[in-house]
Amino acid sequence: MIYWELFWTFLQIGLFLVGGGYAAIPLIQSSIVDQHAWLTLSEFTDLISIAEMTPGPIAINAATFVGIRIGGIGGALAASFGCIVPSLVLVSLLYGLYARYRTMPFLQKILGTLRPVVVALILAAGLMLLQSALFQGASVSWSTLNWVSLGLFCGAFLLLRWRKWNPILVMSLCGALYLGLGAAFGW
Repeated sequence: MIYWELFWTFLQIGLFLVGGGYAAIPLIQSSIVDQHAWLTLSEFTDLISIAEMTPGPIAINAATFVGIRIGGIGGALAASFGCIVPSLVLVSLLYGLYARYRTMPFLQKILGTLRPVVVALILAAGLMLLQSALFQGASVSWSTLNWVSLGLFCGAFLLLRWRKWNPILVMSLCGALYLGLGAAFGW
């Protein structure tokens, strides 16, 4: 029964993956944290971090992780398969239509309308991850601000944006710094 539930949940998520993995993060969170309570918000944030570091789309990595956590290998297969089936079917159908009607102004207007929606979904996901990383608990206040995480965030942002460092190097340095500070100060 859990395999069917995992398959069905990620099939629904896969149906609405407009804009890619980052845009789907709020939908995935709503399904696996809020609706099914398969993960806590903290575990979900860890899931997104792991899913981003591993090769492949975030949604598939999330489906595999949740599937293994909830139903073992069978759960991972059910969730992952549920996540990719809609894409396989829809892309196959849409490609035929797009190839035939791609020059129509109406289709161009539809695609142009979807772009801001995708940007808004990505922004919402980024803000949710930023809040989860910088604040302890659900409240956002100066007393719950994690100053070490804020410093690492600012440092990583500067290195990535203005120094154009390799993202893998920046992630590794931030991880090592956080572990070193945690070991030095006992937290």
